[in-house]
Amino acid sequence: MAEVKTPLIEMRDISIAFGGIKAVDRASVDLYPGEVVGLLGHNGAGKSTLIKVLSGAYKRDEGQILINGSEVTINNPRDAKALGIETIYQTLALADNVDAAANLYLGRELRTRMGTLDDVAMEAETRKVMKRLNPNFRRFKEPVMKLSGGQRQSVAIARAIHFNARILIMDEPTAALGPQETAQVGELIKQLKADGIGIFLISHDLHDVFDLADRLTVMKNGRVVGSAHVKDVDHDGVLGMIIAGKVPRGATPGPGALVG
Repeated sequence: MAEVKTPLIEMRDISIAFGGIKAVDRASVDLYPGEVVGLLGHNGAGKSTLIKVLSGAYKRDEGQILINGSEVTINNPRDAKALGIETIYQTLALADNVDAAANLYLGRELRTRMGTLDDVAMEAETRKVMKRLNPNFRRFKEPVMKLSGGQRQSVAIARAIHFNARILIMDEPTAALGPQETAQVGELIKQLKADGIGIFLISHDLHDVFDLADRLTVMKNGRVVGSAHVKDVDHDGVLGMIIAGKVPRGATPGPGALVG
Protein backbone atom coordinates (compact mmCIF):
# COMPACT_ATOMS: atom_id res chain seq x y z
CA MET A 1 0.00 0.00 0.00
CA ALA A 2 1.44 3.40 -1.02
CA GLU A 3 2.45 5.74 1.79
CA VAL A 4 0.25 8.83 2.01
CA LYS A 5 2.42 11.89 2.58
CA THR A 6 1.28 14.84 4.66
CA PRO A 7 1.72 18.21 2.96
CA LEU A 8 4.26 20.53 4.48
CA ILE A 9 1.62 23.22 4.16
CA GLU A 10 -2.03 23.38 3.13
CA MET A 11 -4.08 26.49 2.52
CA ARG A 12 -7.74 25.50 2.43
CA ASP A 13 -10.56 27.69 1.09
CA ILE A 14 -8.74 30.95 1.81
CA SER A 15 -10.76 34.11 1.22
CA ILE A 16 -9.90 37.76 1.79
CA ALA A 17 -11.74 40.90 0.71
CA PHE A 18 -10.77 44.55 0.49
CA GLY A 19 -13.59 47.09 0.51
CA GLY A 20 -16.15 44.39 -0.17
CA ILE A 21 -14.26 43.05 -3.21
CA LYS A 22 -12.89 39.53 -2.87
CA ALA A 23 -9.21 39.52 -3.81
CA VAL A 24 -8.99 35.80 -3.03
CA ASP A 25 -12.07 33.58 -3.15
CA ARG A 26 -11.97 30.06 -1.62
CA ALA A 27 -8.43 29.35 -2.86
CA SER A 28 -6.71 26.11 -1.88
CA VAL A 29 -3.07 25.18 -2.50
CA ASP A 30 -0.65 22.75 -0.91
CA LEU A 31 3.08 22.13 -0.84
CA TYR A 32 5.15 19.07 0.05
CA PRO A 33 8.69 18.89 1.48
CA GLY A 34 11.36 19.24 -1.20
CA GLU A 35 8.84 20.51 -3.76
CA VAL A 36 8.51 23.69 -5.80
CA VAL A 37 4.98 24.87 -6.62
CA GLY A 38 4.71 27.69 -9.15
CA LEU A 39 1.90 30.22 -8.71
CA LEU A 40 0.84 31.83 -11.97
CA GLY A 41 -1.68 34.42 -13.09
CA HIS A 42 -2.01 37.95 -14.43
CA ASN A 43 -1.54 40.97 -12.17
CA GLY A 44 -4.60 41.07 -9.92
CA ALA A 45 -5.20 37.32 -10.24
CA GLY A 46 -4.83 36.91 -6.47
CA LYS A 47 -1.61 34.91 -6.27
CA SER A 48 0.39 37.58 -4.43
CA THR A 49 -2.49 38.28 -2.05
CA LEU A 50 -2.84 34.57 -1.28
CA ILE A 51 0.85 34.31 -0.49
CA LYS A 52 0.75 37.46 1.65
CA VAL A 53 -1.84 35.66 3.80
CA LEU A 54 0.70 32.86 4.25
CA SER A 55 3.53 35.31 5.03
CA GLY A 56 1.42 37.15 7.59
CA ALA A 57 1.27 40.43 5.65
CA TYR A 58 -2.53 40.03 5.35
CA LYS A 59 -4.99 38.34 7.70
CA ARG A 60 -7.43 35.97 6.00
CA ASP A 61 -11.19 36.43 6.37
CA GLU A 62 -11.96 32.74 5.95
CA GLY A 63 -10.19 29.41 5.50
CA GLN A 64 -7.55 27.30 7.21
CA ILE A 65 -3.77 27.05 7.12
CA LEU A 66 -2.21 23.75 8.16
CA ILE A 67 1.47 22.90 8.63
CA ASN A 68 2.33 19.20 8.72
CA GLY A 69 -1.39 18.47 9.13
CA SER A 70 -1.97 20.76 12.13
CA GLU A 71 -3.94 23.99 11.88
CA VAL A 72 -1.95 27.14 12.67
CA THR A 73 -2.74 30.80 13.21
CA ILE A 74 -0.86 33.43 11.23
CA ASN A 75 -1.82 36.98 12.13
CA ASN A 76 1.44 38.76 11.27
CA PRO A 77 4.90 38.17 9.77
CA ARG A 78 6.29 37.27 13.20
CA ASP A 79 3.85 34.35 13.41
CA ALA A 80 4.91 33.17 9.95
CA LYS A 81 8.63 33.32 10.77
CA ALA A 82 8.06 31.40 14.01
CA LEU A 83 6.45 28.64 11.91
CA GLY A 84 9.45 28.49 9.54
CA ILE A 85 7.90 30.53 6.71
CA GLU A 86 10.21 33.06 5.06
CA THR A 87 9.62 35.35 2.09
CA ILE A 88 12.32 36.35 -0.37
CA TYR A 89 10.95 39.37 -2.20
CA GLN A 90 11.99 40.43 -5.67
CA THR A 91 13.89 43.36 -4.11
CA LEU A 92 15.66 40.83 -1.78
CA ALA A 93 15.49 43.41 1.09
CA LEU A 94 19.28 43.39 1.53
CA ALA A 95 21.36 46.14 3.15
CA ASP A 96 23.56 47.06 0.19
CA ASN A 97 26.32 48.81 2.11
CA VAL A 98 27.33 45.86 4.32
CA ASP A 99 28.67 42.36 3.65
CA ALA A 100 27.02 38.93 3.56
CA ALA A 101 27.47 38.19 7.27
CA ALA A 102 25.98 41.54 8.32
CA ASN A 103 22.98 40.83 6.08
CA LEU A 104 22.57 37.30 7.40
CA TYR A 105 22.38 38.57 10.98
CA LEU A 106 20.58 41.86 10.27
CA GLY A 107 18.44 42.54 13.35
CA ARG A 108 19.68 39.33 15.01
CA GLU A 109 23.36 40.21 15.51
CA LEU A 110 25.67 38.08 17.65
CA ARG A 111 27.54 39.89 20.41
CA THR A 112 30.63 39.20 22.48
CA ARG A 113 30.65 39.09 26.28
CA MET A 114 31.67 42.72 26.17
CA GLY A 115 28.52 43.60 24.23
CA THR A 116 30.31 44.42 20.97
CA LEU A 117 29.38 42.87 17.62
CA ASP A 118 30.95 39.42 17.24
CA ASP A 119 32.00 39.82 13.61
CA VAL A 120 34.24 36.73 13.73
CA ALA A 121 31.43 34.41 14.85
CA MET A 122 28.95 35.88 12.36
CA GLU A 123 31.34 35.49 9.45
CA ALA A 124 32.19 31.90 10.50
CA GLU A 125 28.50 30.95 10.60
CA THR A 126 27.88 32.71 7.28
CA ARG A 127 30.70 30.74 5.66
CA LYS A 128 29.15 27.49 6.95
CA VAL A 129 25.69 28.14 5.54
CA MET A 130 27.04 29.50 2.23
CA LYS A 131 29.32 26.46 1.84
CA ARG A 132 26.24 24.24 1.95
CA LEU A 133 24.10 26.46 -0.23
CA ASN A 134 26.57 27.89 -2.74
CA PRO A 135 30.10 26.45 -2.40
CA ASN A 136 31.42 28.80 -5.09
CA PHE A 137 30.62 31.93 -3.06
CA ARG A 138 33.85 33.69 -2.10
CA ARG A 139 33.08 37.40 -1.74
CA PHE A 140 32.42 37.47 2.02
CA LYS A 141 34.16 40.78 2.72
CA GLU A 142 32.47 42.89 0.04
CA PRO A 143 29.30 44.98 0.40
CA VAL A 144 26.44 43.10 -1.24
CA MET A 145 25.91 46.00 -3.66
CA LYS A 146 29.03 44.74 -5.46
CA LEU A 147 27.70 41.18 -5.86
CA SER A 148 26.00 39.76 -8.94
CA GLY A 149 22.27 39.16 -8.96
CA GLY A 150 22.73 35.43 -8.42
CA GLN A 151 25.13 36.00 -5.52
CA ARG A 152 22.68 38.43 -3.92
CA GLN A 153 19.97 35.76 -4.18
CA SER A 154 22.36 33.40 -2.40
CA VAL A 155 22.72 35.83 0.50
CA ALA A 156 18.94 36.37 0.77
CA ILE A 157 18.24 32.62 0.70
CA ALA A 158 21.05 31.90 3.19
CA ARG A 159 19.52 34.42 5.60
CA ALA A 160 16.17 32.63 5.40
CA ILE A 161 17.38 29.06 5.82
CA HIS A 162 19.94 29.90 8.51
CA PHE A 163 17.04 30.74 10.81
CA ASN A 164 15.31 27.39 10.18
CA ALA A 165 12.93 28.23 7.35
CA ARG A 166 11.16 25.13 6.02
CA ILE A 167 8.85 26.99 3.65
CA LEU A 168 10.19 29.63 1.27
CA ILE A 169 8.12 32.08 -0.73
CA MET A 170 10.16 33.30 -3.70
CA ASP A 171 8.82 36.30 -5.60
CA GLU A 172 10.11 36.47 -9.19
CA PRO A 173 13.55 35.08 -8.22
CA THR A 174 15.09 35.40 -11.69
CA ALA A 175 13.63 38.79 -12.67
CA ALA A 176 16.27 40.98 -14.34
CA LEU A 177 18.91 38.23 -14.15
CA GLY A 178 20.99 37.09 -17.11
CA PRO A 179 21.15 33.44 -18.28
CA GLN A 180 24.19 32.55 -16.13
CA GLU A 181 22.70 34.08 -12.97
CA THR A 182 19.33 32.45 -13.69
CA ALA A 183 21.10 29.09 -13.91
CA GLN A 184 22.78 29.84 -10.57
CA VAL A 185 19.40 30.48 -8.92
CA GLY A 186 18.20 27.19 -10.41
CA GLU A 187 21.10 25.41 -8.70
CA LEU A 188 20.25 27.12 -5.40
CA ILE A 189 16.66 25.90 -5.67
CA LYS A 190 17.82 22.34 -6.37
CA GLN A 191 19.94 22.46 -3.21
CA LEU A 192 16.98 23.74 -1.16
CA LYS A 193 14.79 20.93 -2.51
CA ALA A 194 17.45 18.36 -1.58
CA ASP A 195 17.33 19.75 1.97
CA GLY A 196 13.57 19.14 2.12
CA ILE A 197 12.56 22.79 1.95
CA GLY A 198 9.27 23.54 0.19
CA ILE A 199 9.10 26.54 -2.13
CA PHE A 200 6.21 28.61 -3.45
CA LEU A 201 7.50 30.30 -6.62
CA ILE A 202 5.56 33.37 -7.76
CA SER A 203 6.37 34.15 -11.37
CA HIS A 204 5.05 35.68 -14.58
CA ASP A 205 7.64 33.73 -16.54
CA LEU A 206 6.40 30.38 -17.85
CA HIS A 207 9.96 29.30 -18.65
CA ASP A 208 10.91 29.83 -15.00
CA VAL A 209 8.03 27.70 -13.80
CA PHE A 210 8.63 24.90 -16.29
CA ASP A 211 12.36 24.91 -15.50
CA LEU A 212 12.13 25.15 -11.71
CA ALA A 213 8.73 23.91 -10.50
CA ASP A 214 7.35 20.42 -9.91
CA ARG A 215 3.74 21.54 -9.92
CA LEU A 216 1.90 24.72 -10.83
CA THR A 217 -1.31 26.42 -9.78
CA VAL A 218 -3.01 29.09 -11.89
CA MET A 219 -5.21 31.81 -10.41
CA LYS A 220 -7.61 34.17 -12.16
CA ASN A 221 -9.96 36.74 -10.61
CA GLY A 222 -9.02 35.59 -7.13
CA ARG A 223 -9.90 31.95 -7.72
CA VAL A 224 -7.87 28.84 -8.49
CA VAL A 225 -8.41 27.87 -12.13
CA GLY A 226 -6.48 24.63 -11.93
CA SER A 227 -3.36 22.80 -10.84
CA ALA A 228 -1.07 20.33 -12.59
CA HIS A 229 2.27 18.58 -12.46
CA VAL A 230 4.55 20.46 -14.83
CA LYS A 231 5.32 17.25 -16.76
CA ASP A 232 1.61 16.74 -17.53
CA VAL A 233 0.91 20.06 -19.30
CA ASP A 234 2.52 22.26 -21.95
CA HIS A 235 2.98 26.01 -22.29
CA ASP A 236 -0.11 26.47 -24.44
CA GLY A 237 -2.29 24.62 -21.94
CA VAL A 238 -1.04 26.78 -19.07
CA LEU A 239 -1.53 29.96 -21.11
CA GLY A 240 -5.11 28.85 -21.71
CA MET A 241 -5.63 28.65 -17.94
CA ILE A 242 -4.03 32.06 -17.34
CA ILE A 243 -5.85 33.92 -20.12
CA ALA A 244 -9.20 32.16 -20.46
CA GLY A 245 -9.56 30.02 -17.35
CA LYS A 246 -9.72 26.93 -19.56
CA VAL A 247 -8.25 23.80 -17.95
CA PRO A 248 -6.31 21.49 -20.30
CA ARG A 249 -6.05 17.73 -20.17
CA GLY A 250 -3.58 16.72 -17.49
CA ALA A 251 -4.64 19.48 -15.07
CA THR A 252 -7.07 19.34 -12.15
CA PRO A 253 -9.82 22.01 -12.34
CA GLY A 254 -10.36 24.43 -9.46
CA PRO A 255 -13.39 26.54 -8.50
CA GLY A 256 -12.36 29.24 -10.97
CA ALA A 257 -12.19 26.96 -14.02
CA LEU A 258 -14.19 27.87 -17.11
CA VAL A 259 -17.12 25.49 -17.39
CA GLY A 260 -18.25 24.26 -20.78
